[in-house]
Amino acid sequence: MSPHTSTNVRRIALVFSLGLFGCDVGRTSAASAPNASVSTRTGDASPANATMAPNGYYTSGNTIYRYDGTPHQFHGVDRPSLEWSPIGENLSLGDYQKMAGWGANVVRIALNQAFWLRTAGYPQTVDQQVTWAEMAGLDVILDLHWSDRGTTGTAAQQRMADSNSKIFWREVADAYESDGRVLFELYNEPHDVSWDVWLDGGASGDGFTVVGMQELYDTVRGEGAQNLVVIGGLENAYDLSGVPSFRVKGENIAYATHPYDFPNKSASDWPSAWGFLAKTDPVIVTEFGVTNGSCDASYDSQVISYSDSVGASWTGWAWYVKDCSFPSLITDWNGTPSAAGAVVRAALAAYGG
Repeated sequence: MSPHTSTNVRRIALVFSLGLFGCDVGRTSAASAPNASVSTRTGDASPANATMAPNGYYTSGNTIYRYDGTPHQFHGVDRPSLEWSPIGENLSLGDYQKMAGWGANVVRIALNQAFWLRTAGYPQTVDQQVTWAEMAGLDVILDLHWSDRGTTGTAAQQRMADSNSKIFWREVADAYESDGRVLFELYNEPHDVSWDVWLDGGASGDGFTVVGMQELYDTVRGEGAQNLVVIGGLENAYDLSGVPSFRVKGENIAYATHPYDFPNKSASDWPSAWGFLAKTDPVIVTEFGVTNGSCDASYDSQVISYSDSVGASWTGWAWYVKDCSFPSLITDWNGTPSAAGAVVRAALAAYGG
């Protein structure tokens, strides 16, 4: 048992006592999403033969299903700060309630494995976020955002996961295996490694040994956790073109892409980079936005429209007060939307969550 398990048991007891386990507040089924009919669902919707975490999700074909067999898509926002601060910034129940007020049904929370493994109180802080988010009616994607190359040094965005990432996921999986409303995104924005290293591990090319996605996935499942697992591709999680040849073996997997406004990530590239995969596998756009400082929200509109057309879920970067180049969806902690935030809020409201 993980040293964090007792915290999780208390949290689950709290959520259950509030009658929130499996609630539908802020949730959206795929059937209610705009343009959902453009994409074609594949797979068996019956939950009878599905393996899943309690009150959670399972996948079949290219579709994510809720525990009751209802097709489901995730639409929400990303919440940074716990990757660079062990206590986060402006985190509160009210913050998550504002996200839900926009119509979000999920929040993606960025984490730091070094804090989790070596900073007292950090797992409990993360657990508090999960409790608050679920109380607000949101599901949670726990995203391993920063790692430490398998050392005891300072964490940052690295090329890929490492030996400490396995310890992180072993403990996180143990803590949340009883809560299917928590999803696990195995590694944020892999880059500058080959597809075979991405899958099976090996030399990083800059001084440490990569632990591949297959081993991270197996680590989660080895703890008995059947939570939905989200796996980002290469080129900072944008490129999913290698997945058919380097597919992670397992079930309840969705693949993540991060289309930002870079020249090589324009709308004309999306079908071959990631849109094609939505025909066979669940795809979640777990980050997107405009980083050039122009505050032009047209790119965000394109990402959302295309995601709807292929049946992909999405979470927008980011619910954090900064500026357009971050890029931020809000201009203050009252949840006032930026130009991009206004597009995201309108899209979330249109799903009817």
